[in-house]
Amino acid sequence: MSDTHTIRAFLEPEHHRRGAALAAFCARSLLPRPHADDDGAARREARALLELMGDAGLFAPIGSRDLRACCLAREAVAAASPLADAVWALQGLGITPLLLAGTEAQQSEWAEPALRGELMAGFVITEPGAGSDVASIETRAVRDGDAYVIDGHKWLISNAGIADYYVVFASSDPSAGSRGISAFVVPANTEGLAFAGPQVMSAPHPLGELSFEGCRVPAENLLGQEGAGFKIGMATLDRLRPTVGAAACGMAERALREAVDHAIGREQFGQAIAEFQLVQEKLGRMAIDLTAARLLVYRAAYEKDLGADRITTEAAMAKAFATEAAQRIIDDAVQILGGRGVLAEHPVDRLYRSIRALRIYEGTTEIQHLIIAGRMVAEARAEAAKVGPSTAEAGAKAAEIEADS
Repeated sequence: MSDTHTIRAFLEPEHHRRGAALAAFCARSLLPRPHADDDGAARREARALLELMGDAGLFAPIGSRDLRACCLAREAVAAASPLADAVWALQGLGITPLLLAGTEAQQSEWAEPALRGELMAGFVITEPGAGSDVASIETRAVRDGDAYVIDGHKWLISNAGIADYYVVFASSDPSAGSRGISAFVVPANTEGLAFAGPQVMSAPHPLGELSFEGCRVPAENLLGQEGAGFKIGMATLDRLRPTVGAAACGMAERALREAVDHAIGREQFGQAIAEFQLVQEKLGRMAIDLTAARLLVYRAAYEKDLGADRITTEAAMAKAFATEAAQRIIDDAVQILGGRGVLAEHPVDRLYRSIRALRIYEGTTEIQHLIIAGRMVAEARAEAAKVGPSTAEAGAKAAEIEADS
């Protein structure tokens, strides 16, 4: 569970109360659950976790748009069960587009039951030839009377084959590039939509491929306007990106806790390995990384909750730093545990296999760096344009004179 003392400047009293309740729920209901060891078990367990977390109200912060509460929930869940974290994340991705652009009828039919854990959601955007370059998707949606006909192939889709509905992104106007992408709510039982098979990850996770062949979707299932899909998708990722960092913090916190407990209890050469300076150095560095990651994550969430229209830079920083830091922390935990750390049944080994995907999905670390730098450059250019060339030159000359003196 999150160290709320570290991030208390970003939290309200209600968040502290929620944090305590989350810690109790995760310890009681998620931590003791059996671990899925293959794709089939992960798919069965995912449905059970959906119902369990829905009953406990863990998806409610998504609906209330309280991003700090979302981060607290996801951090606590991820520390207890990486698979439960994946279930939480996919509900968020499948619900948020409806909250951003859905009609009242769409929200009532799909989002509200999903928030209660009664429906499982899927977010369908990635294709074999379109990962980070979302604008290059080839799945097509052609208007035909009072419906759209979708044809294409999607892969690396979480909850593929087990979701009750999917938010599908397809091009309704290929000539318009990203401005021609539209988003649709597609019920899982729609004719022409088929589960094309699982894709097995190193950490059990219900991932797979979907095919669309003459999949006819009522026009009323369009989210927002035609061509608004790219904006809806990016806004969804922008909003939920800090929660990916929160999940990384949860996994890292669990690994650090396991490492400390092991270092205190494990004796070598007549003393606990916690007394060795090399081990202490690792633990200290792990704690610094985790604290810094949490501060970035909850800063981004705080800014959004306070009314910021966009938190693109803050979210990108949180996601990039927290996931990379968690990878380092968990790797160090494996090293401290030694042989125990690579036993398949050990929590740290499961975390080691689970954390790697967080550095890729919802925008790779490298993409986050480009987002941050791109906005820095754009802001610098805008500022220079406001200052004007003559003023800018005068400022530069003054700086030279000051430096010389």
